[in-house]
Amino acid sequence: MDEYPVKVGSMLFTMVDPKRGHEAAYNRWYERDHFYAGCLVGPWLFAGRRWVAPRALKELRFPEPSPLAQPSVRTGSYVAVYWIHAGHHDEHHEWAINQVRWLYRNGRGFAERTHVHTLLYTYDWSFYRDSNPVPLELSLDHNFPGMASIAIEREAGVAQVDLDRWLRESYLPSMLAGSPIASCSTWSPIPQENAPPMDIPRVERTDRLDLQLYFLDDEPQQAWRYFVKLGKDLTATGLGRVVFAAPWLPTVVGTDRYTDELW
Repeated sequence: MDEYPVKVGSMLFTMVDPKRGHEAAYNRWYERDHFYAGCLVGPWLFAGRRWVAPRALKELRFPEPSPLAQPSVRTGSYVAVYWIHAGHHDEHHEWAINQVRWLYRNGRGFAERTHVHTLLYTYDWSFYRDSNPVPLELSLDHNFPGMASIAIEREAGVAQVDLDRWLRESYLPSMLAGSPIASCSTWSPIPQENAPPMDIPRVERTDRLDLQLYFLDDEPQQAWRYFVKLGKDLTATGLGRVVFAAPWLPTVVGTDRYTDELW
């Protein structure tokens, strides 16, 4: 691919459940205020996208139980994903911490929600199906009809390089070839610090955790068998295991679509 200077360096991944009875209100607050005021107006954050999991998609998730979604793997109805420009993570993060505190002090939070998994991640690498793909930097703006988030925990003593080599050289080429899966990006968690003014669960063993985002050319139900197989094949290698696998649909911005299908 041609090289351009706009590059993803890190990501905010935030998975949340509205409290029952507050689904539409939460959806409107997030997309009409917080998506912009808490994230997109900040320095060096250049793209964002919201995704939703209606109950039919939640039924596809695995494994149960999952350390990233408690008390059930089906916890977490919305996820927002944001790209932060390479080389400017600290600048954005400093702004974000101060901004979210200011918003809450000024009555612009939303108490009727529960954070399920909210964490910053460093970008590691991408693998593409096509020779001229949609690059990662544009993927949140491309209107992909589906996404899958796959969290992998390496087995104790397994080096990151060994898992990466198996994925990039042995597994992903055949998995993506001829499939509706356009790309896979892999991310390493940034340990939590500077707690924001909301209750965010701690993530254990971040030194062994990877998060993968797969962008799909079809609705995720049509591709889910590939991820079920990935989970089984990865376990068989002894390198690691899938600890959270979830399919997502993009929200329909400006509407309350799916708010009555979450449970």
